[in-house]
Amino acid sequence: MNIGILGTGDVGRALGTGFVKHGHAVKLGAREAGNEKAEAWRQATGSNASSGTFAEAAAFGEVIVVSTAWSGAENALRLAGHENFAGKTVIDTTNPLDFSTGGPRLAVSGSTSAGEEIQKQIPGARVVKAFNTVGNAHMVDPQFPGGPPDMFIAGNDAGAKQAVTGILEDFGWNVIDLGGIESARYLESLAMIWILHYLQTKNGNHAFKLLRK
Repeated sequence: MNIGILGTGDVGRALGTGFVKHGHAVKLGAREAGNEKAEAWRQATGSNASSGTFAEAAAFGEVIVVSTAWSGAENALRLAGHENFAGKTVIDTTNPLDFSTGGPRLAVSGSTSAGEEIQKQIPGARVVKAFNTVGNAHMVDPQFPGGPPDMFIAGNDAGAKQAVTGILEDFGWNVIDLGGIESARYLESLAMIWILHYLQTKNGNHAFKLLRK
């Protein structure tokens, strides 16, 4: 499958490498062609890896991953061309973090979420919130002593969630569907727990698991 990734940061590169490892072709997109991080990633990752602009990545992808910083997400989607998202599954990995007061807090919360705002911006797409509740080092093939962790997802389209579930299961996750895209409000709050624990411990080796009896 062809995967387009918007964003050249740690999350975009980690997921891009993971998708290639699991047999997919990936184009990593940036604001401009020839992005230094994207080119270095392409050269290190092999023949199924390529790089280009946001628009080129979005046009390339059968599935598109949004992995920019929240502050740049709206512009990245605009530069990618809203028409390139029509009918496609879009995985939103973003957390809407605001560092203006020092420590991180959610820039949007309560009656909306980053996931919902992205769905509004690209209404023709089928947005699924995923990957936002764990650090990039463990997004692909997570290994923990307690067994596979759980990845919570949210989205309005059943088919898109089925596709994302298949990807996550290939990547080694148990998947829990929390319902519509409005549930992204709670996934982004859950991400804050991961982030605050990371800041307290200076260690990113943790993930969530729902215990059942």
